Amino acid sequence: MTTQPLVSVVVVSRDRPEALCRCLVGLTQVQYSDFEVVVVADPEGMRAVADLPFAGDLKVVEFDRPNISEARNLGISHAAGDVIAFIDDDAVPEPSWLTFLMAPFAREQVAASGGFVRGRNGISYQWMARSVSSDGVTEPLEVNARRATILTPKGRRATKTEGTNMAVRRDVLVALEGFDPGFAFFLDETDLNLRLMQAGHATAIVPLAEVHHGYAASPRRRFDRVPRDLFDIGASWAVFQRKHLPEKDRPAHWRALRVSERKRALRHMVAGRLQPADVRQLMARLDQGYGQGMARKRGGAAVSRSPVSPFRPIPVAPRKSVVLSGRSWQRKALRKEAAERCAAGEIVTLILLSPTALFHHVRFTDAGFWEQTGGLFGRAERSDPPFRLESFATRVKREVRRVADQRRIQL
Repeated sequence: MTTQPLVSVVVVSRDRPEALCRCLVGLTQVQYSDFEVVVVADPEGMRAVADLPFAGDLKVVEFDRPNISEARNLGISHAAGDVIAFIDDDAVPEPSWLTFLMAPFAREQVAASGGFVRGRNGISYQWMARSVSSDGVTEPLEVNARRATILTPKGRRATKTEGTNMAVRRDVLVALEGFDPGFAFFLDETDLNLRLMQAGHATAIVPLAEVHHGYAASPRRRFDRVPRDLFDIGASWAVFQRKHLPEKDRPAHWRALRVSERKRALRHMVAGRLQPADVRQLMARLDQGYGQGMARKRGGAAVSRSPVSPFRPIPVAPRKSVVLSGRSWQRKALRKEAAERCAAGEIVTLILLSPTALFHHVRFTDAGFWEQTGGLFGRAERSDPPFRLESFATRVKREVRRVADQRRIQL
């Protein structure tokens, strides 16, 4: 593939209509000329999407079962792009996301790519470059921070991509029979990574292809990432073991996983976020899920070799990326201006600084602009010193440089 590929972005959503709409608004600001958006959503999500002003530009497919692999496979069947990108409904891409994520596909040996994921504060990385083994254990990878690193399979470790920021050639997904429906939640992309490795496919890690992942609440976890139910995690681990681990290794592997999950629950209990009875219930549900997963069907899925519907590109007009900045007490007027300029077709970054050493946070607002707040002397990158004395103008320039490539800001 030597030209810019046609891209289908698949977004699966369940129980999070507000987050889904924010994600879709972010996708309309992506500066890439040839992409479509396929939304696979529950009835609540379908209703929310129908109210968006650009709803007619989307492919929208209803799906009302709690199985992310089945939903993604349905999205693949409807996707008509050469490459299919995936992003979660509680994530928002940077405007340059697809430009960076698609660049490695100019090389024919690249079958998949994955980018970096920023966490809830919008600055720290939630996931960077990792590899994963057949026991599901991940390890960090060293990659170039400024350009794509193409990794070919070596040994027994696969290149890890994250389901909220990854892309795979459509023909490869069809050949691999898509995502395994046995993974209703959790380990779905890890299983795909291992199968890509087993088939000998190369994967590119692209640090500048960034999305912001909000970890919105769901029936399985609270907004603060406290688990509500571990049934599906237990079930997915059982399916994973049956596919990738020798039978003799499974008991010890499961014991280690149970210890890890119990320690996680106990940390939340010590912090006051769970009660002892909650911990017992979570572990019981984990065991129930594991037992069910041992009998769950696993393997390939029904993925349409030819797209169900023709390519429907999102209308993309070139957007100018602008920066607004001011003091925290100017926020009302500046937010109003940011929303107006966003509605007029600009990519807007608003930086609001207070005369403090508060940590910085970045969020994509419902109005469609990027807002960074924090202290003039405070940390943005969490590796920064806790206090740095500098002028307002110098600090704004430093923060703009930090996001210029991702936000398409001309310095």
